[in-house]
Amino acid sequence: MQTNKSFSRRDFLKTSAFAAGAVPTILSAHVKEIPLRKPGKPVAPSDKIRLATIGMGIIGFIDTWTALQVPDVELVAAADLYDGRRARVNEVFGKDVFTTRDYREIFSRPDVDAVIISTPDHWHARLAIEAMQAGKNVYCEKPMVQKIADGQRVIEAQRKTKKVLQVGSQFVSSIVYDKAKELYKSGAIGELNLVEASWKRNSAIGAWQYSIPPDASPQTIDWDRFLGEAPKRPFDAVRFFRWRNYSDYGTGIPGDLFVHLFSGIHHVLGSSGPAQIISAGGLRYWKDGRDVPDVILGLYDYPKTANHPAFTISLSTNFVDGSGGEEGIRFVGSEGIMTIIGDSLKLARRGLYHPSEKEVVEGYNSVRTFSQETREKFAEQYHAQMAANPVRPQLEGSSEYKAPEGYDDRLDHFHNFFAAMRTGKAITEDAAFGFRAAAPALLTNHSHLEKRVIGWDAENMKMVS
Repeated sequence: MQTNKSFSRRDFLKTSAFAAGAVPTILSAHVKEIPLRKPGKPVAPSDKIRLATIGMGIIGFIDTWTALQVPDVELVAAADLYDGRRARVNEVFGKDVFTTRDYREIFSRPDVDAVIISTPDHWHARLAIEAMQAGKNVYCEKPMVQKIADGQRVIEAQRKTKKVLQVGSQFVSSIVYDKAKELYKSGAIGELNLVEASWKRNSAIGAWQYSIPPDASPQTIDWDRFLGEAPKRPFDAVRFFRWRNYSDYGTGIPGDLFVHLFSGIHHVLGSSGPAQIISAGGLRYWKDGRDVPDVILGLYDYPKTANHPAFTISLSTNFVDGSGGEEGIRFVGSEGIMTIIGDSLKLARRGLYHPSEKEVVEGYNSVRTFSQETREKFAEQYHAQMAANPVRPQLEGSSEYKAPEGYDDRLDHFHNFFAAMRTGKAITEDAAFGFRAAAPALLTNHSHLEKRVIGWDAENMKMVS
């Protein structure tokens, strides 16, 4: 694998699509469509994959519908703890789909090849481990685990069972993020020093105030099974349908949104994770009984590796942002910036500014405070220095890349998952990758609650302070 050790303009000009013939001084702005991946080979009828989904909430339905767009994938079963969702499964996907409250009935079915786990976070690790031990391949929604202690357990289960496990952060399969990875490795932004990313919202649904059905009751919901290993408490429909608002079942903003950002950033940079984590935030607006922040920021220091220099990540999310909501990632380097917003990637290049000789000697600089004799001597020496080492013309300009209209990176993610099942090909977002993305997100919560810097050994995947 090519590594970005030199981070130089020279390497960029050697490998970039911009470098055709002579080196231009100015790059004209233009938009290029990122090509789709070539479709896979036709699948034999014997290779049909039979799928089941555990957890038919919003993402459970989206994941299932998307997975079924892949040729020769069939939904045979679904589990959910609310009767209404199981009824909806049969309305949408057909009456032949088996439904149950008890996920163990799905694991015991010999006709289930793979399961989508789209439950509240506190069930992810347990279900993923039990599914692999039952011989099922697993597509586990992010974050892979709710607790740091469970990460190695999932990794070990995947190693022992040799089943495919892919975590559901689809940025890792996106052609947009693949293009960013290509540009970064070519040296397009020079030496990386900072990554800034944000995810802003300004709506009740965006803040997880999901609608509660009028028939929600202990009769229509298996409340005790929902709680699982979480603290016991009386039935509460709000906690069931808005579980992301509570640390007993979810992982707050970091586990829902930051984990996507970590996954995408790690994929682009070939990074394993940060060494230090610190966060701040609080509950500023949505004071509806939730116990997690609606505004949170995190800073993450990444050490130098073979794939990248030392750099810092700044992440922020605000659930009451008056701008109306936006999201994006900026990769900042010494010679340019890459910005990803949705299915668009923009590269803007403007290297370090080199002042002219006149600006150095006569402009806003300390030279103007020297004595006249010293100024003249400095000017003479500087002129000779510049004559011997002239500054190269600055390369400026911008370029934009877009995915084709209607592109869906979630669909590509499922293509990769099922291809790994059929061919045995390794996937990027396996249990180790998933834990390395989940861990800094979970430790963001630890830092916020404990009001301290958290140390993390990303290579060995363990806390160090």
